[in-house]
Amino acid sequence: MTGRVSLAVLLAAAPTLVAQSLAGLWDANVTVNGVDIPFRMEFSGSGPSLKASFFNGYEKVTSTSGRFENAALVASFDYYNSKLEAAWKDGRLQGAYRRDGRTYPFQAKRFSPSLLTGADVPAISGLWEVGLQSSKGESAWRLIVRQSGPEVSAAILRVDGDTGMLTGTYRDGKFILSHFSGARPSLFEVTPQKDGTLEIVQNGRNKMTAVRSADARAKGLPEPADPSRHTSMQDPTERFHFRFPDLDGHMVSDADTRFLGKVVIVAIGGSWCPNCHDEAPFLVELYRKYHARGLEIVGLSFEEAEQLKDPARLRAFIKRYGIEYPVLLVGETSELKDKLPQAVNLNAYPTTFFLGRDGRVRSVHAGFAGIATADFHRQLKEDVTALVERLLAENAPSER
Repeated sequence: MTGRVSLAVLLAAAPTLVAQSLAGLWDANVTVNGVDIPFRMEFSGSGPSLKASFFNGYEKVTSTSGRFENAALVASFDYYNSKLEAAWKDGRLQGAYRRDGRTYPFQAKRFSPSLLTGADVPAISGLWEVGLQSSKGESAWRLIVRQSGPEVSAAILRVDGDTGMLTGTYRDGKFILSHFSGARPSLFEVTPQKDGTLEIVQNGRNKMTAVRSADARAKGLPEPADPSRHTSMQDPTERFHFRFPDLDGHMVSDADTRFLGKVVIVAIGGSWCPNCHDEAPFLVELYRKYHARGLEIVGLSFEEAEQLKDPARLRAFIKRYGIEYPVLLVGETSELKDKLPQAVNLNAYPTTFFLGRDGRVRSVHAGFAGIATADFHRQLKEDVTALVERLLAENAPSER
């Protein structure tokens, strides 16, 4: 009799348990400064082994831990120092996403496919340029758009990197594009104009106009900033100097034996910086491929005061990407110019310095074009790889 009762209880509870499974795709949004930003996310696993994933295009950003128990969801992203907390009720999730002291209201419902068709949808695919005056001295950004009927993916590329993959659809005369991967919350309303331009409203406030790149010069729009010329050295004949502690408090200097006679990449960044997260896998790839041939990499990390005292987020960042080269704690972001006084116009995260075997800077690249920028991303990786190989070949020690 007891066995029958237990079975009956389990059968009765089964629909509830099934209903509470979060596995699959969800349509979600966060509210940032009064603006609702829609995005897609995914859950996998269950109970104390649940995983939550945001997306940057096809790239997943997955929680380091998570659980879903008693209708309560908690998912932590240690490398962002962030946490998603929500309650499940009637097939929906509602709660908050917290990152570095900021709280974004969050809600989600199960994903439902779009029923839109491609009829009467304007064609906006291609390369555009957006005129503006940025805080970094830029006069134009690039807008890269890919389109399949009403579905559009895009990215804006600045001198310091990109927005991440913006995705969305065409509705009521305009494209609504958004991005949220646990970072970079963005909403862009893009309205095609009769003159062939695009009117863009960013996050409900900032208005911009985009023109086709092929027409930009004829219409008097200055070229976007060249990231390879944005930052330079006061005296290019001097060695690049650094001396800062690693995460264990040991001082690491450009004068250390490990760097002498080596090609060195000095990567300026921070674990808070989304484009630094984009760049890290490529630096790891370069290190593993060329370290045996004489390449060294050192990360110079600028963090908030709290993280400098206890760099838990930076440690999680290093673990996430499998970083094997030294990462040093330099200071707060406001100290960038003071800590690295040899550089001119150093104001972008990340910025990457490439040193020859003589310790002198041979090239500097501001920002990083991530996967959302498509051809710009591929070209950047090809150019940097070619530069590293060329520097390694210069005055390379002969093999015995």
